[in-house]
Amino acid sequence: MIKESPRREVLRIGHRGACGYRPENTLASIEHAINLRCHFTEVDVRRTADGALVLLHDEQINRTTNGRGAIADLTIEDTQQLAAGSGQGIPTLEEALAMASGRIGLILELKVPGLTYDACATVRGSGFVGPVIYASFLHEELQHVRRIDPKAQTLALFKRLPDDPDTTALNLQATHVGIRIDAITKPLVHRLHDARLLVFVYTVDNPAAIKRVKMLGVDGIISDFPDRL
Repeated sequence: MIKESPRREVLRIGHRGACGYRPENTLASIEHAINLRCHFTEVDVRRTADGALVLLHDEQINRTTNGRGAIADLTIEDTQQLAAGSGQGIPTLEEALAMASGRIGLILELKVPGLTYDACATVRGSGFVGPVIYASFLHEELQHVRRIDPKAQTLALFKRLPDDPDTTALNLQATHVGIRIDAITKPLVHRLHDARLLVFVYTVDNPAAIKRVKMLGVDGIISDFPDRL
């Protein structure tokens, strides 16, 4: 009898920490992703008015904190006065790196143009231990990453799939691609794998959807509830 080859483990990736359980993009959320034994956690990086790099998804702070306005209009001192829920504040990228180092891999999503050089310098300066993947829907930022560090791992995120996502990603010299759950198919996964690209899918929370996506052969799943993976 021929035995079936064992399935390769799919990477468990916490979304914005593990934001189904803790306030998103906070140190508590990252800590929870670590406790859930995630391989990676994805966090979002933006810049304050005085140039500090902080973790925040939205352009505005309204949804996730007790403040109002654009993060780009606030200083780092302003952000330190904000509450993000459950006793958490808006962490700096340096704080996130210090917490995660040696404990979990990080996917750093660059949310606005012009972050790349400072983000890469911050990672290098932190002495971070572990894998880092630079991700963005802003593909020019990934090209900047490649110029700075030819060996870096980069994740090309797609909201809408181009006709040739494999060619697009290869032209960016990306190592990974990120596909929306409603766009992922088995032929697409095969096509991307044939191009030697790793495939992550986002954001997958429903147990039935998790099971379906795993059957497609993806390499990693990003979830608000990574313990379900």
